[in-house]
Amino acid sequence: MPKNITVLVVEDEEIISQALKSKLEKIKEFNVKLAMDGEAGFEAAKSEKPDVILLDLIMPKMSGFDVLNKLKDDPDTKNIPVVILSNLDDSAYIKKAQDGGALDYLVKTRTNLEEIIDKVKASVKK
Repeated sequence: MPKNITVLVVEDEEIISQALKSKLEKIKEFNVKLAMDGEAGFEAAKSEKPDVILLDLIMPKMSGFDVLNKLKDDPDTKNIPVVILSNLDDSAYIKKAQDGGALDYLVKTRTNLEEIIDKVKASVKK
């Protein structure tokens, strides 16, 4: 696994983003950046060029779907793997995210931190 993997967590719930940051940074090769809304998430993706993005869907300023569309439409960010991390547990949302270019879709209430870390590691290897 490559060293210093940058993970951008785009999540408006601070308790969730801080938990992800804390857990991921315990693994030495992860460097975690946080964005608290969709607009900041897109700007951070453009400036930081992370190795993987964990993206919530329901957020202020710009929805996760809008962020995903902008990321995939932008030549600078279109190849960054995006893993959706949302409480929207509906096949239509999952399909919309996958059709929009998301690598994977995790439902927060059914996914623990270890599974998220495994998914991040797997997405970087691809």
